[in-house]
Amino acid sequence: MPEGRRCFGDGDPLFEHYHDDEWGFPVIDERGLFERLTLEAFQSGLSWRTILARRDAFRAAFDGFAPDAVAAYGDADVARLLADAGIIRNRAKIEATISNARATMALRADGGPLETAVRSHAPAPRASPPASWADVPSTTPESVALARELKLRGFRFVGPTTLYALMQACGLVDDHLADCPARPAVQRARRAAGLV
Repeated sequence: MPEGRRCFGDGDPLFEHYHDDEWGFPVIDERGLFERLTLEAFQSGLSWRTILARRDAFRAAFDGFAPDAVAAYGDADVARLLADAGIIRNRAKIEATISNARATMALRADGGPLETAVRSHAPAPRASPPASWADVPSTTPESVALARELKLRGFRFVGPTTLYALMQACGLVDDHLADCPARPAVQRARRAAGLV
């Protein structure tokens, strides 16, 4: 990465890798969006670093975040997940993940897959990049509308703040600060994915 101060993560190798190689880069496939939606929901009330440190355990516990596999989970799987010390053992979030997998499959069956629903609510590009974190919102009208739509379709733990964080993480918006050295690479990747 070019020289300069990152938006976040300097000095923490886990955060540095996430910032430099993932945050803001396009993720627009169903499995990728389902994984990040799940992780954002589990993060609610916790630090993002806690989630990143456990991400491999989450992937193993939730069958690589394959929605079809997670949608088939039953009571034995909930018990297994509640006993898994590698993840966050929160019954409401575990059950929401299973419900969200089922809702993801229902969206697909209705001809409007998760990626279409999320991408159709992407905010318009900003006129100029944020100069500081004070310029970065925690929600947008688009994330409010997406939350409303997904809740109507049976999704849980999908509030506007969680969904805006999903949009940031998946490159539907680019909230890297103006002087962040990762910003040019994120912009190139977003253009290549047709997000700009």
